[in-house]
Amino acid sequence: MNYEFLICSIENKVATVTISHSPGNKLNTQVYQEITQLMEELEADENVKAIVITGEGEEAFVAGADINEMIDLDTVGMMDLTQITRTSYSKIENLNKPVIAAINGEARGGGFELALCCDLRIASENAQFAFPEINLGVIPGGGGTQRIQKAVGQGIAKELLYFGETIDAERAYQLQIVNKVVGKKELLSTAIEWAEKLTEKAPVALRMMKLAVNTGANVDLESALTIEATSYDGVFATQDRKEGMAARVENRKPNYEGR
Repeated sequence: MNYEFLICSIENKVATVTISHSPGNKLNTQVYQEITQLMEELEADENVKAIVITGEGEEAFVAGADINEMIDLDTVGMMDLTQITRTSYSKIENLNKPVIAAINGEARGGGFELALCCDLRIASENAQFAFPEINLGVIPGGGGTQRIQKAVGQGIAKELLYFGETIDAERAYQLQIVNKVVGKKELLSTAIEWAEKLTEKAPVALRMMKLAVNTGANVDLESALTIEATSYDGVFATQDRKEGMAARVENRKPNYEGR
C-alpha cells in the first residue's frame, strides 16, 4: 500500500515509522487508517522484530487530532471516526511485536493517546504532553481516560484530564509516563538502539510477555496469574526456550528463530 502520511524504513529488523502530516503531524481518518494498515503489514513481516514510531521534525510527535475534520461531524460521523481511532490504537497496543514511541515534541490529545498505546516511550527533552480536550468542551475519545489512569493512577490522571494543562518531559518521566528522556539529537538513535536490543530477544517469549502484561492488567489477580501461567507453558514448549537454555549452559549467545 502507498502511504501519503507515513514514512517507513526497515533496517536491522527494526521498522521506523514516521508520521508526516504537516502541520503538527495531526491525526485524521486517513492517518489512522494508514497506521492500522501499516501495522498489519509490519506484524506479518518476518524481517521486522520491533517498531519505532515518531513524528516528522522536532516540534511535534503528534500535536493532536485534526479539528478541521471533526468540527462539522454529526453524532454518527463522530461514532464512525471514534471506531476508526480505536481500531488504530488497539492495533498498536496489541501488536505481536514491541512498539517504541520516540516522542520528539508535542504529544497532545490523540498524540498523547498514541504514545500511551506503545509498549515503551522515550521522550526528547523538548517533548510536551497534554490532554487539552476539556478546553474544547469534549473529553479524550481514543482511550486516553483509561490508559492514562493505568499509567499514573486515578488521582494524577484526573489532574491531567480535568485541567488540560501541559507537562514537560521531565514531569512525564517523574510520573512514569515515559521510560527515558534524552537530548533531541539522541532521541531516534536511542529508540532504535532499544529496538535493536529487543530484536535479539526470543520473539515468541516477547509476544507472550506482552500478551500476559496487557491482558492481565484488565482482570483480577487470579485470572491474571492464570493468563501468565498459560503463556509461560506455551513459551516453554518452543524451540527458542530450548535454544535459550542451551546457550546459557554453553555460555554462548542464543540464536532465536521464533519457533
